[in-house]
Amino acid sequence: MENTELWLPTLITKTPQDGFELAIKLSRMGVKSTQPNVEILKKLRPVYSEDANGLLASSQIVALNFQTISAANNYWR
Repeated sequence: MENTELWLPTLITKTPQDGFELAIKLSRMGVKSTQPNVEILKKLRPVYSEDANGLLASSQIVALNFQTISAANNYWR
């Protein structure tokens, strides 16, 4: 991704919910980096939105990102 905009200044969040939302953003940015063509992303969305395996894989990526953010935040202790 050639965008030089700083969109991830920290993994530190105030609450677990904020951390979860950041995990979703990280996951979405990963997809955007992998497939930067927005038209192709929109074209494929109806296909993967109805694919149970694809949705489970997406959930796993979000969970992995949330695990990383949780550790960075000392599990909000």
